[in-house]
Amino acid sequence: MRKKRCIAMLLAGGQGNRLGALTHSIAKPAVSFGGKYRIIDFSLNNCVSSGIDPVGVLTQYRPMMLNAYIGTGASWDLNEADGGVHILPPYQKRDGGGWYIGTANAIFQNMDFISGYDPDHVLILSGDHIYTMRYDRMLKFHIESKADVTISAMEVPWEEASRFGILTAAEDGRITKFSEKPQRPDSNLASMGVYVFNTKLLADALTEDDNDPDSSKDFGSDVLPRLLAQGKSLYAYRFSGYWKDVGTIESYYEANMELLREEPSFNIFDRKERILSNSNIFPPHYIWPEAKVENSLVCNGCSIRGAVIDSVICPNVRVEEDCSVVDSIILPGARIERGCTLHKVIVGENTQIGKDSLIGAKTEGGEPPQQGITVVAGNMCIIEGARVPEGENVNIE
Repeated sequence: MRKKRCIAMLLAGGQGNRLGALTHSIAKPAVSFGGKYRIIDFSLNNCVSSGIDPVGVLTQYRPMMLNAYIGTGASWDLNEADGGVHILPPYQKRDGGGWYIGTANAIFQNMDFISGYDPDHVLILSGDHIYTMRYDRMLKFHIESKADVTISAMEVPWEEASRFGILTAAEDGRITKFSEKPQRPDSNLASMGVYVFNTKLLADALTEDDNDPDSSKDFGSDVLPRLLAQGKSLYAYRFSGYWKDVGTIESYYEANMELLREEPSFNIFDRKERILSNSNIFPPHYIWPEAKVENSLVCNGCSIRGAVIDSVICPNVRVEEDCSVVDSIILPGARIERGCTLHKVIVGENTQIGKDSLIGAKTEGGEPPQQGITVVAGNMCIIEGARVPEGENVNIE
């Protein structure tokens, strides 16, 4: 294999418990987003626009959908023989190995893959964030700063800071303190989970971490604080664009709804920065004469006969007559039968909602609910006339 300056390792094996029913049968990075996309599309696109390959995609939980979606990587121009995209599931080695235990252990188990390209630097990414970013600019900053590790970071609202790894950094970017999800943060500069490591330092740090029986094998909790304590040079690369961790139902819902604003914070319609995906090819969507569609994204292959308002309708969805779908996200292949009312609902892929069902709306009628997101898992069949109150998480189990 030809030597590479930098390769990317994309962590995509998480179960995504906080997304509830949406990740019951698929990995979090494979969850549909913004109509025709899946969450992993954004990290893959960033690698392509930054000229960084190969990309190793580390899978573990429910990988079938993700593996099939990525395929050869051709949809993102990542199908080159001397690079491209590679699916890296856990595997048993002669001297051990097995399931990935934490983010650091996942990379450690794939050091042979990294060594095969002999890169100077390794870019480590998470597969569950929505953003566009030029990683090559971060790499340039890393090299110019003579850093051992560079962490991409941005300021977040103070009330949300305890959800993230929090950095304290000097004016030149040098990090003086790193705290993983502190209860009382003293900074609102949050790690984005995007790291550039010098390769030798990464290998040494992960070997040391693997030999520590008390480590949880995680970058934020173990590896980065240890390196900082050892006096290694860790730098913060400040990012000022749009970035969203969609690891919770609330943040996932909010990120989708932001696309419907007159001036969305994250613009998926920018033709200069077109986001590539591997969406199946469907015929054009059809809006029936009796339908009502307002301020919504309606993707290819859809048939809309009812009312769709302030909603995201993914490919190959059917909304039958006399339906009302408001403030909702309907994922690919779902069918909403005649007479249904949905308000503030996320419907999973290939789920059928039986006719005359009330999902998320107050079952006694009157004003629709203002709080709580109702989630229906994928591949379900909701019986005719079902009543599912707001905030419920409807799953197969």
